[in-house]
Amino acid sequence: MDYQNYIENSNRIIFKFGTNVLTRKDGNIALSRVYSFIEEIAELKKQNKEIIIVTSGAVGMGAKKLGMKEKPELVTLKQACAAVGQSQLMYLYQEGFEKFSIQTAQILITGDDLSNRYKYLSLRNTVNTLLEMGVIPIINENDTISTNELECYQADGIKVCFGDNDKLSALVMNKIDADMLIILSDVDGLYNDDPRKNSNAKVISTVSQITPEIEALGFEASKKGRGGMKTKLEAARVVTNSGGVAIIANGKTNNIIKDIFDGKAKGTIFLPANNLSGKKRWIAYATNILGYIRVNEGAKKALLEKNASLLSAGITEVKNSFEKGDVITIIDNNDNELAKGIVNYSSWECEKIIGKHSYEIEDILGYKNYDEIILRDNLVVL
Repeated sequence: MDYQNYIENSNRIIFKFGTNVLTRKDGNIALSRVYSFIEEIAELKKQNKEIIIVTSGAVGMGAKKLGMKEKPELVTLKQACAAVGQSQLMYLYQEGFEKFSIQTAQILITGDDLSNRYKYLSLRNTVNTLLEMGVIPIINENDTISTNELECYQADGIKVCFGDNDKLSALVMNKIDADMLIILSDVDGLYNDDPRKNSNAKVISTVSQITPEIEALGFEASKKGRGGMKTKLEAARVVTNSGGVAIIANGKTNNIIKDIFDGKAKGTIFLPANNLSGKKRWIAYATNILGYIRVNEGAKKALLEKNASLLSAGITEVKNSFEKGDVITIIDNNDNELAKGIVNYSSWECEKIIGKHSYEIEDILGYKNYDEIILRDNLVVL
């Protein structure tokens, strides 16, 4: 399937707008650019496309509204700026889309909303209902109460964060079965070298597989943004592993959305790699995972080569606390992430049966609900 076919066959589309395309150099909103986005999206709505927007900009708009000359560094200040800026941001979208008789809805989410399967299903149902009603959901992380995007933190070797709105947009795409994610930033696409250092760097038009060589082309964020090409590549991996298409393009280019859908190839397109089931998508990209299980070489081989379930005999270490039904990460002796899965036993139960055979579980715990720690149907190899 070529570029144009992917464009034409994409019905549910997510647009991610970065801070740098929503604002001018002085930090004020780039009104003409934003209204151009809105007008071009309104045209897509006429074609019966379902549109979701994941937007950055609340912190920056709040800081500007509060008269701050520099980007706030303290998390509490960022949260305060987000609280002020979020309403301003939503008013901007609401006012713009109303001119085209299109209704918008605000959805603020945290990592727990995507980690907890019941909350995730509720979010999914809400988004689906809004889309059926012709409403455009506008999504942002709830920065006012969640520090996960504003400040990633690490405890006992486990990093907990979305990363930024690039990753958030990919996770949303993954959860609601969208066809395409279009990330509009201040770069033309993925370059074969860092264009800030090499003036001869060229944009890669198509990426069929995100290899280590492609990953190495990631670079850090610009001054106002929180992401960078690294997070955009991480987002593209989530999207393509979910069977979708990702496009990274320059939102500062005039008529960029129209050009993309008119088949005038812009930016970098990432082609689908896999197509996991809905449940396995949720497992593979669950956020805020707090538990690890380390396995021996035998278990590693069984997981990777034989599509096997995880048995207690293969466990060598349990890290952190988790409950039955949580999604945990499986690692090897070198701390490489092998898989994620829904665990059948709590961390304290797993600690008691480390290295034991399945037939010994009942004698040790006094009961046995499962022979397997994680069933293969509830496990995704990474």
